[in-house]
Amino acid sequence: MLLRLLRTQLRPYAGLVAMVLILQLVATVASLWLPTLNADIIDNGIARGDTAYIWRVGGLMLAASAVQVAAQIAGVWGAARVAMGVGRDLRAGVFDRVLTFSSRELGSFGAPTLITRSTNDVQQVQMLTFMSLIMLASAPITGVGGVIMAMRQDVGLSWLIAVAVVVLLAGVGLVIRAMVPLFRAQQLRLDNVNRVLREQISGIRVVRAFTREEAERERFGRTNTELTEVGLRVGDLIAVMFPFVMLVMNLSSVGVLWFGAQRIDAGAMEVGSLTAYISYLIQILMSIMMATMVATMIPRAAVSAERIGAVLDTRTSVVAPERPVAVGETRGLVQVEGAGFTYPGAETPVLHDITFTARPGTTTAIVGGTGSGKTTLLRLLPRLADVTAGRVRVDDVDVRDLAPADLWSRVGLVPQRPYLFSGTVASNLRFGRPDATDEELWEALRVAQAEDFVRGFPEGLDHPVSQGGTNVSGGQRQRLCIARALVGRPEIYLFDDSFSALDLATDARLRAALRPLTREATVITVAQRISTIVDADQIVVLDAGRVVGIGTHDELVATNPTYGEIVRSQEQGAAV
Repeated sequence: MLLRLLRTQLRPYAGLVAMVLILQLVATVASLWLPTLNADIIDNGIARGDTAYIWRVGGLMLAASAVQVAAQIAGVWGAARVAMGVGRDLRAGVFDRVLTFSSRELGSFGAPTLITRSTNDVQQVQMLTFMSLIMLASAPITGVGGVIMAMRQDVGLSWLIAVAVVVLLAGVGLVIRAMVPLFRAQQLRLDNVNRVLREQISGIRVVRAFTREEAERERFGRTNTELTEVGLRVGDLIAVMFPFVMLVMNLSSVGVLWFGAQRIDAGAMEVGSLTAYISYLIQILMSIMMATMVATMIPRAAVSAERIGAVLDTRTSVVAPERPVAVGETRGLVQVEGAGFTYPGAETPVLHDITFTARPGTTTAIVGGTGSGKTTLLRLLPRLADVTAGRVRVDDVDVRDLAPADLWSRVGLVPQRPYLFSGTVASNLRFGRPDATDEELWEALRVAQAEDFVRGFPEGLDHPVSQGGTNVSGGQRQRLCIARALVGRPEIYLFDDSFSALDLATDARLRAALRPLTREATVITVAQRISTIVDADQIVVLDAGRVVGIGTHDELVATNPTYGEIVRSQEQGAAV
């Protein structure tokens, strides 16, 4: 997966990658040439007292050093550009893929792991890309070139290089093999830390209300300790590896000096050649050490690439049609015909054979007990999930045959849990229609009974809104979400229990203000309070995912036991 991901992501930067590799080759060749020039100065200049030769070859050394430095600087710049570009593209790719997910895919992954995959996991691949271009690319050139140059100086000591390389590769290979499962566990435990932290931040009010601070502190502590333990085990392996590399390098240098001195004493080797040979040995082992540093990153990056690839390879269950039906005359007619829905892995459907029609200019209410499938049914209309049986049609066209953008532009949804984005009141309202004027925003706020408190803000429409809308009350957040749907003026309004946080007086005023605005639209509302839907043109009663009654309030009170029980329970509650 790592190779496939890098091959795909590096393709747009092929020219820049080629430039970096050429620069690394130039820098490596220059660095490999320097020990030979130094040996020539010792053997042919210093030993013979030839000052002119020393100056001439010394000038070549300075030129080679300058070329090496310039090539390395340019190479690092190019590698950084490539790595940052790969990171940017991966984050954008993950983000774009997540935007296509239905609630089914979002639920299977979960928000904490998606956040980790688009940040930490992408960072691992990005860092590996950078380190590979500046180190891993030059390491084999240095290693092979160093061996060739060292053998040019003296063939008799080559066995020392062979022994050192074999011992070094064997030790590093064992360490890396032990790291792979640890890195996989580390990413999973990082997910757990994010999940627990997200839960505790989101549910801080519940934690405090039930005085569970100590228990939650212990839960986070356990999760944090598990991540720390894995990190320490990885650190232990790294702590063993680098001293081992240095030990092999130092013992090899001692071996070269020991056996090289004997060869010099026998007249088979020059002093300058021995100096160059030591330099080449160090370069060879340093190249292996650099490759080792990158190699330690490969297992973690490979795990991260698998996690990123799992997101990128996941296709949404709500698939756009290859040949969408062109949008004709838009009226807002909604027809649910024998619709059923089963959650993945569930043994029984949550919805069974749901059939009803919601016409333009009417209000259709959906009521039922907890778990009867009201919210699930409402999610089928804008294709937040697809039916697993039957069909849903809008203006006589199956919603699965419409382009998602065309369908969504005709639907205004107010979700059960109102959510606002960080920004301002105006920026949140313009989610409904980006080109809406301030006057249109104020009109939507007036209908949603939110005008008074927004005008009470010193900044008005420019009042800052925190993530999730946590700096406004629940009722204010709900009314702002209703106003956001009204700004778009869609043909179909879907209210998913959107009035539950409002007092009865505000609820009544809001519904009265909605009637003129939605006179020609189709309104479908899920409600818990009977007072909210008593005037609906038709009420669909659900029980255990089945339609058990359709009619007006008066008709259902007289004929439907399920609806009558809901009405009586609320009347008794109000009386108490």
